[in-house]
Amino acid sequence: MKIEKLTENKIRVIVNLDDLQKSNTKIENIVKPSSESKNLLLSILSRAEREVGFYTEGYKLLIEAFSNSDDIFVFTITKYTSEEANKIKRSANSLYSKKLIVRKKEVNPNRTQMIYAFDSFDTFCEFCNNLNSKKDLNIDDITKHTALFLYNNTYFLTLYDIDINNEKLDLFYSSISEFAKYLSFSEYFKIKLQEHGKVIIREKAVQTGIKYFSLNK
Repeated sequence: MKIEKLTENKIRVIVNLDDLQKSNTKIENIVKPSSESKNLLLSILSRAEREVGFYTEGYKLLIEAFSNSDDIFVFTITKYTSEEANKIKRSANSLYSKKLIVRKKEVNPNRTQMIYAFDSFDTFCEFCNNLNSKKDLNIDDITKHTALFLYNNTYFLTLYDIDINNEKLDLFYSSISEFAKYLSFSEYFKIKLQEHGKVIIREKAVQTGIKYFSLNK
């Protein structure tokens, strides 16, 4: 499990299949109002409080979840105050009474074009390093056409002609979800990147990142 504090009121949590197994949570129950999902949420909030100082007592929570593979989920948890929140008991049990709004967004497995957003170039390099450590995954087998753009202080990785039948595709999705945010692909945004963004790596961006910026060469 990886927890990142985005703002004082928002965190991003990456949960993989091992985390679900440890908490005895089935994938199909992760976004259902069940005891399994509730226990997983409590575990996440407890860890977020310890690791990044994300305190939720006295707040209502908005929880958004999406998955782009069978073995990884990404949660965005936002806390906010309201008149109702002031009525919540100041105790550990109050977590059970918080209102949860869950939306699951899945990547279309048949999509051959995708865009991912990285917070920084260093994060993109960390992704390349992580991908290179997976010796049984060859990025050239998944896609040969990747480009990296800088736009509005965010680095966008575009991927084209993705081999949707590649048996390692889920492993690739699992890796990139730890470092970047998936964006719904649109021709309009692709054109905006090409016209208004700064080209950082025009061709084979991931392969170039692995070659020049990976620690595991």
